[in-house]
Amino acid sequence: MDKYRIDSHKLHFHVERVNDWLAGRNIAPIYMEISPSGACNHRCVFCALDFMAYRPSFLDTHVVESCLADLAGLGLKSVMFAGEGEPLLHKDIEQIACGARRRGLDIAFTTNGVLLNEKRAEQLLPVCSWIKVSCNGGTPETYNALHRGRPDDFHTVFKNLETAVKLRQLHRFPSTLGLQMLLLPENRNEAVALAIRCRDIGLDYLTIKPYSQHPQSKTKIYEKIRYETLGLQKEELFSLATDSFSIIYREESMSVWDKGGRRYQQCLALPFWSYLDAQGNIYGCSMHLNDDRFLYGNIYRQKFTDIWFGEKRRESLAWVADHIDPQNCRVNCRMDKINDYLWSLTHPPEHVNFI
Repeated sequence: MDKYRIDSHKLHFHVERVNDWLAGRNIAPIYMEISPSGACNHRCVFCALDFMAYRPSFLDTHVVESCLADLAGLGLKSVMFAGEGEPLLHKDIEQIACGARRRGLDIAFTTNGVLLNEKRAEQLLPVCSWIKVSCNGGTPETYNALHRGRPDDFHTVFKNLETAVKLRQLHRFPSTLGLQMLLLPENRNEAVALAIRCRDIGLDYLTIKPYSQHPQSKTKIYEKIRYETLGLQKEELFSLATDSFSIIYREESMSVWDKGGRRYQQCLALPFWSYLDAQGNIYGCSMHLNDDRFLYGNIYRQKFTDIWFGEKRRESLAWVADHIDPQNCRVNCRMDKINDYLWSLTHPPEHVNFI
């Protein structure tokens, strides 16, 4: 079971913010994705953000801390550190994450896990709601071919995860520890082996997700992948789940990828989240990085409050409403399920009172 609702959404738990939006108020975001580092220690063959060129840009610690203080005061609830690079490459990432948590923000990381050593885990586990590691092979050979990092990275990742699990158990840290695998032809026969490894070291879940072609990506090798014909030993995979270990197979998202199409006719989700890149730019959508029409401002030059409630963002939202056709957007984008929910609220079907 997907108790974390990874293949769904959680916006309906924020009724007050949604009601403010429905009333036409200019709301603060609930969630922000932050890219503390533009650099990455891997060159994954499927990287959606390869067009960002892995620039060695790092957010200034004091500037991002000031921005997060501003955001916490506005009503931001959560931050995920991920982005176009590897977040753990930032030299002060522990300081930034701990400071954000002290301000009441929920903290999470999506990382390749190579740099999640014992010292870093000891600092991050107490403040993180969850840490999710991207690992796309069940063997070192497949992992290395897809991730293109150092030869021993596969073993390093699982050593780090074993240490993190032990630390969590010893100190009763609250973090959920999971692993995600992007399902590809090269690794489809290794999902069971990967799940066994994850279960046996004490992770909370393995999620298996579909590929999604970013329109700006340089890589196109998986753009025609189809999951209905790829094949996977799902029954054996599901049999590995226990009371403490979940298998989250994102079948609905795979079906959306295969069949395409959306029920909603307008992108409505942008007011509920934002993206901060490694150069300090605030974007309305991560699919449109480097596109000035989605660029709201830069935290090196403005306070986040002034950016979010400023004219540039207002003009961007108006442009999106008039010009963006969701049918042409990235399939299974991060806001897809939220858009579906918001469209149903604003365009209800008949007979809604017959609950």
